[in-house]
Amino acid sequence: MSRNSFHTAAGQSVTAVTADEMRDVDRVTVEDVGLQLLQMMENAGRILAWHVRDVREVDVVIVAGNGGNGGGGLTCARHLANRDIPVRVILDRPSEELSGAAAHQYHILDQMGISVTSGVESLADADRQTTIVDALIGYGLSSDVRPPADAYIDRMNDLSGPTVSLDVPSGIDATAGKPLGEAVAPDRTVTLALPKTGLNAPTGELYLADISIPRTVYDRLDIEYEPPFEDDDWVRLEQ
Repeated sequence: MSRNSFHTAAGQSVTAVTADEMRDVDRVTVEDVGLQLLQMMENAGRILAWHVRDVREVDVVIVAGNGGNGGGGLTCARHLANRDIPVRVILDRPSEELSGAAAHQYHILDQMGISVTSGVESLADADRQTTIVDALIGYGLSSDVRPPADAYIDRMNDLSGPTVSLDVPSGIDATAGKPLGEAVAPDRTVTLALPKTGLNAPTGELYLADISIPRTVYDRLDIEYEPPFEDDDWVRLEQ
């Protein structure tokens, strides 16, 4: 497959994938190659934290859902807290309803004493300088955003501080790029492994993060791939 919708500042083409193709990448990575979700999530959260530090003005609020996207946001919170950056997490559900990797990352934050609450009302006191991290919905969204996620998105868009989305802005169809109901309008998106075809819609500055998926995964799926990363673990993409 060859679908080079994006390129680096140096002019290197980077293949974009649909949501279904990204699911295949994740499946082969974990089930066949043996790289585990928590390993990729650690890389995602660490790199996301760098980008949050790059744009932040004062404090940081991370809005997180369940699953891999939320887990990446929770991991980011740990990396920020480790650098004494004021950070708190707002979940889209009670913490006891988290599962899998997200529950694992929540347990770590709980042990660290990092503030983790739930409910859109927790966003009420975020001011114009607060940096918002959108880790609410991942690339798998296929129908209109449902409550309560739509209320979180609406509130995030009301805030004037910088917003950084993880992988795909919540509410955007990762394949087609269209909003599925309410959608976050970030200043920066940090997408993971490969850009998604829907990121040709306005998503602010777009960066690609290296989460350590080996080239053999792309070769097995016949995805054209040349590593775009040099000294850094991320690269800015342009259309």
